Amino acid sequence: MSRQPDAEHARPDGVDDATVAAVGRIGEAYEWVVRARGTLYTFHQQMGRADLLLGEGIEMLREAGHETLAEELSRTWLGRNAIEDRWTFEIVEDFDRTYHDAATAGERRVREQLVAGRHHVHESEMKAARREDGPTTD
Repeated sequence: MSRQPDAEHARPDGVDDATVAAVGRIGEAYEWVVRARGTLYTFHQQMGRADLLLGEGIEMLREAGHETLAEELSRTWLGRNAIEDRWTFEIVEDFDRTYHDAATAGERRVREQLVAGRHHVHESEMKAARREDGPTTD
């Protein structure tokens, strides 16, 4: 079994428990931002797929002889903005520019200034503590 925490995740000399905990909490906050961004991308892809399916359905209505209804849906639903003045790709881009980029830079700045840029120092110490008398074959 490799020694834990490994050098990549070890607490730098002179860093106290409160700092490791605070950096860990900032990292956790950032992970939630990453998850939220993933949810936003899911929304983006789901809305895009819905619009493509709608376009296919409208064409099927036309082929089945329902031109008036197909035209109405084309005019009132197909290609609509998801929110005022925005398609979902623009929502994603706005989020990245206004929030995600700042969160990424802030989390990195905290790690670089306080724990030599290392990721998951707090979690690595949790792993080491939980495995002292735990698994030895993995």
